[in-house]
Amino acid sequence: MSAQPSDLPAPLLNPEEGQRVRLLSYNVQVGINSHRPHHYFTGSWRHLLPHPRRFETLDQIAALLASHDLVALQEVDAGSRRTGFVNLTEYLADRAGFPFWYHQLNRDLGKIAQHSNGFLCRFRPSEVTEHRLPGLIPGRGGLLVRFGSGDEALVVLLLHLALSRRARFQQLEYISEVVNTFRHVVVMGDLNCEADSPEMEMLFRTTRLTTACDTAHTFPSWRPNRCIDHILVTPELTVTQNRVIREAFSDHLPVAMEVVLPPSLRLTS
Repeated sequence: MSAQPSDLPAPLLNPEEGQRVRLLSYNVQVGINSHRPHHYFTGSWRHLLPHPRRFETLDQIAALLASHDLVALQEVDAGSRRTGFVNLTEYLADRAGFPFWYHQLNRDLGKIAQHSNGFLCRFRPSEVTEHRLPGLIPGRGGLLVRFGSGDEALVVLLLHLALSRRARFQQLEYISEVVNTFRHVVVMGDLNCEADSPEMEMLFRTTRLTTACDTAHTFPSWRPNRCIDHILVTPELTVTQNRVIREAFSDHLPVAMEVVLPPSLRLTS
């Protein structure tokens, strides 16, 4: 694993004052290992039919996830023909040793596909809430996971936004209202846009969210030139490391971050 120069750790400020939490966001492409553009065509059947190497790839992904505390997964399947009716969020949680896992089914195609978001965590949430995101084409959702209560709760929002800019504007306007309800927030996911895009600039302008790095390219995994996978945080969360992990098990690269929580906020199992 290596990090781009722009992803080098930020200075650590009073690390003993707060709890360290390791975050990771990853679009896993249903366990399809893509290394070249033509794999979208030669491997397209794997989006519909089972393939034994899918679980070899998922085992490699699970080994990567195991060193983190809170993991946001996009493009997982809740159990259809293509995965042998295995819920991939549950599978990865079991293989990576996470005691808590949750999935959000966003597009139900029956036995053909169960398009989902997934969340893995080592701490017990106090609340998990599903949000249906606006857009002309249904099937995009957000998963809100809360740890603790009141002003000192930590809220994590897992997102996978639309391909259409118009829809992303609608979705991020909706998300900004949710974010502004809480004090300590992390937003993780495949946002399908870069940090300097108009829709992201709107999000930063209307919320207290910030990005630790806006040049960490995550897509496509074989020659990354776009920064579309993000971890955003509110200012009270001190970012001590932000990097892209150079392991190509999908068409995206995972993005990882370590934060130090405020002393008043502590996650427990």
